[in-house]
Amino acid sequence: MERPPTGWQSSDVHQNGWIIREFEEEDLDSVMHVFQDAVHKVAARDYIPEQVEAWAPDPPDQPYWCRRLARCAVFVCEIAGGVRGFVAVEATGHVDMLFVDPDHLRQGIGTALMSHARDWALERGVRRLTTDASITARPFFERVGFKVMEHRIVPLRGMMFRNFHMSMDCRDE
Repeated sequence: MERPPTGWQSSDVHQNGWIIREFEEEDLDSVMHVFQDAVHKVAARDYIPEQVEAWAPDPPDQPYWCRRLARCAVFVCEIAGGVRGFVAVEATGHVDMLFVDPDHLRQGIGTALMSHARDWALERGVRRLTTDASITARPFFERVGFKVMEHRIVPLRGMMFRNFHMSMDCRDE
């Protein structure tokens, strides 16, 4: 999977020992694993099993993931040599995905990834971030400054999902 370089700071080292860095091709399996675990173990509390399977089919479709990530700047949070979370943000400022390993929730990883994505966007002149948050993710995005703009029902692999189109001004602290 060939990705265009982001041309931006390659990593942030946090005092607790995490590293937030640019995604590398060899991270693909780890990123897919974080996503699968987050959907199947965390988001599953808000969705029926058929929706969970439609959202995160097992096994994951690796060519689909390669195409999806190739259109984004992707940053991962690495702890002790393993990927524990990731964020994928499009050049327009749309946060396509942000997921944290279920065993590492509520440790600030999602907030740090979102801050990194926000700084990346600001560096490129993007003033507004958007996302389409799941029921599960909505409270997180609200905590980091996003506001619900629209409630939506969207189809995915034969299932209908409620999500929330959300937005935030990158310049607000």
